[in-house]
Amino acid sequence: MKAGINSETVKEYGLNAGASVVGIAASKDFGLAQDGFRPCDNLEGCLSVIVFGAPFPQEALTMNAVEYTEIRNAMLTKMTGIAKEVEKLIKADGYKAKAISASGGKYIEGKHYGHISLKHAAELAGLGIIGRNYLLTNNKYGNLLWFSAVLTDAELVPDKKAQYKICDNCNKCVKTCPSGALDNSVLFKNKECSKFYKIVNRKLEIQCFLCRKVCPYRFGK
Repeated sequence: MKAGINSETVKEYGLNAGASVVGIAASKDFGLAQDGFRPCDNLEGCLSVIVFGAPFPQEALTMNAVEYTEIRNAMLTKMTGIAKEVEKLIKADGYKAKAISASGGKYIEGKHYGHISLKHAAELAGLGIIGRNYLLTNNKYGNLLWFSAVLTDAELVPDKKAQYKICDNCNKCVKTCPSGALDNSVLFKNKECSKFYKIVNRKLEIQCFLCRKVCPYRFGK
């Protein structure tokens, strides 16, 4: 038997599980996503996407590649745990639910893709704006938020997209990027950016995060 849950209920689930922000997007608004990467491709009958965000420490931007990667990986684990906890609660309410981990996905032609784009899901859920650096930037937490999500067949009221402007196209990220991944304002060159994702001692190490670091809004407005 289904319990009567609503947007406020699932947001409370997320906040209690450790998220700093929670937003909701309608599954139907993911029409521009590629085949296989829409919410309904991952959960039959999906109506709503609940997105969870939490920031990693500001001091991470002053750390070396090893330390930054460790903090980043800890955040991925935390966000995935939040999604799994909310998935469990929604299922207990009698609805379908599927957690979308912060790091899970699939490889296509040697490139890794998430099951859905969490960055775009967060934008649709009103949690921020994707700026020139192709990072989701929030007016309070800047570009330090990491995300996970839960898909569900519960019909929830979606949040409105953020109305504030937080990127003024100063192009600092473009000029600083060592791989030229941001040269094209329409198409992010993921292949070029991924050159700085190295395997060191059998562990992933992110060796460049300058686009995050040089943004004037890295810590919000």
